[in-house]
Amino acid sequence: MAHVDPVAPIVGGLALMLLAAKLGGELAIRAKQPAVLGELIAGIVLGNLSFGGVPPFHALATNETIEVIAGIGALILLFEVGLESTVGQMLKVGLTSLLVAVLGVALPFALGWAVSARLVPEASPYVHAFIGATLCATSVGITARVFQDLGASRTQEARIILGAAVIDDVLGLVILGAVSGAIGAAARSASFSVLSVAQITAAATVFLVGALVIGVFVAPRLFAVASLLQGRGVLVTVSLSLCFVLAWMSSLIGLAPIVGAFAAGLVLEDVHFKDFVSRGERSLDELIRPISDTLVPVFFVLMGLRTDLRAFSSGGSLELAVALIVVAIIGKQACSLGVTMPGVNRLAVGIGMIPRGEVGLIFANVGAGLTLDGVPVIGPSSFSAVVLMVIVTTLVTPPALKWSLERANMSPRSRTRL
Repeated sequence: MAHVDPVAPIVGGLALMLLAAKLGGELAIRAKQPAVLGELIAGIVLGNLSFGGVPPFHALATNETIEVIAGIGALILLFEVGLESTVGQMLKVGLTSLLVAVLGVALPFALGWAVSARLVPEASPYVHAFIGATLCATSVGITARVFQDLGASRTQEARIILGAAVIDDVLGLVILGAVSGAIGAAARSASFSVLSVAQITAAATVFLVGALVIGVFVAPRLFAVASLLQGRGVLVTVSLSLCFVLAWMSSLIGLAPIVGAFAAGLVLEDVHFKDFVSRGERSLDELIRPISDTLVPVFFVLMGLRTDLRAFSSGGSLELAVALIVVAIIGKQACSLGVTMPGVNRLAVGIGMIPRGEVGLIFANVGAGLTLDGVPVIGPSSFSAVVLMVIVTTLVTPPALKWSLERANMSPRSRTRL
């Protein structure tokens, strides 16, 4: 029998996943939905195909090499999310954005915990906490696209949501770090205590703040030295190295590597790359995009491959999914209570914070990779419920946000202002 190169099935699987992702993304875009939704659904279709009772692509969902590649894709994604904001923008967001973010994290976390405790009473508090953590995230890219399509990107509502999204990401990652650390401690037979959770939360906060402070001072000097090198790909290589180093350091202190990747993106600004751009090189955003376009879809297709639709046949997973969808929507409406500026469309702010998108999937994937007493914290049933929640919150936001903005513009009060 001829020897089969172990790389062959990996590249074959990746080819299938990438083609499925691009096809699904194209169909989603034509349906006026974000491409990420199509990539996720493409994975769900592949993962639930069955020929004669045999799922032909099940091996892809459990392949460790593909999981590593998808994990790197998640790091790149969070790095890109960080690149879209800067430390300066974080410091400039107003009190309204801060209140919107805090309320939009606190209530969904509490409601997610309550739903899990009610519907999965046999699970440990750690599981309930992680379910709550998956509801904290906000994928503001979808909301930003709706504002852009409506020509409302410069409205107060858009600025509040975009500012709150940055803080929301930071708070969500701190919670993720705290919950992941507490679960890791429990797996090592350490007892649960409020003090230990507080210590892990403090560690996550200190790491993020420390990484940002150090990065602000180190990044300009790092890239000034790097610009002396004349070889190809220096900018993207140094940038990704910074991303991976901070991700590695994040894991060393018990936090999810995506925390470090996000911090790396936040500290990098266009001014750091001026020497590269001045000599005719492309910007970092342009250099990262082809890497992201290749690796990030692998992550989303893998999340879809791991979504078992048969889990909903029992009723328990479907019940959990419906409950999570309801509290995911209701929880973010608390954001409107944080709006302190007069004349702002509070309903639009609450709706704009609803979509979980890619960030919620990353949180769920972290939970699926953590084990407690040999059992994944986010099991197949809970994982499928979270994926369905992500899909629905992503689908409902664009039409609901458009309706809320048009409703406000058509009100007598709005016509009077105009």
